[in-house]
Amino acid sequence: MASERSDATDGDTTALALKILVAGGFGVGKTTLVGAVSEIRPLRTEELLSEAGQLVDDTDGIDRKVTTTVAMDFGRITIRSGLSLYLFGTPGQDRFWFLWDELAQGALGAVVLADTRRLADCFPAVDYFEHRHIPFVVAVNCFTGARRHDEHSVLSALDLDPGTPVVLCDARDRDSGKEVLIRLVEYAGRMHTARLLDSVR
Repeated sequence: MASERSDATDGDTTALALKILVAGGFGVGKTTLVGAVSEIRPLRTEELLSEAGQLVDDTDGIDRKVTTTVAMDFGRITIRSGLSLYLFGTPGQDRFWFLWDELAQGALGAVVLADTRRLADCFPAVDYFEHRHIPFVVAVNCFTGARRHDEHSVLSALDLDPGTPVVLCDARDRDSGKEVLIRLVEYAGRMHTARLLDSVR
C-alpha cells in the first residue's frame, strides 16, 4: 500500500495520502468524476477529438463527446482529517494504455467506471487490475436515459470475483463520487490487511 506521510501542523498527527486510479472505457465519465470530487482545481490533459481519432475511437452512444484525455487527470480529496486521496484518471483508449503501468505504480486501488450501455468497455480495466492484484471497485455511472441494473446483475455480467464491490453512482455528483472512494478505501484496506496476514502465516 503506497502512501505519503508528512508532519501536520496540529501536534503529533500525521497526514496520510493514498494514490487511487480512476479507470474505465472511453467516455465513461472518468474526467467528470475526478473533477466533481477534487477539492483542488483538477489537472486535465484533454484534447479535442480529431477526425483521425474518430476512425479508431468508438463514439457509439456518446455522440456529444468532443474531448478526450490523452495522458491523465489529477485531483485530490480529503476523506477525513489526516487522510487524503490523490486521484489519477487514466486515458480510456487502447492506444494510451502504455501509460497505465506508470500510473498504477504505488496505487492503493482503483475505481473502474462502467456504463451499462457499453458495459464491455470496462472489461480491459477489470482484467488489468485483476491480473496485477490491485483492489478495485466497479462504479456504475448512471447516465440519464440508460437502463438501470442492480449491483448483482453487473457483478454477474462482468464475472467479477465474489466480494468485489459494485456501486451505483453519478459521476457528476461530489457526494456520490466520495461514497465510491470511501468504499474503495475500505475494501482495499481489507484486501491489503488480509494479504499481509497471509504473508506472515
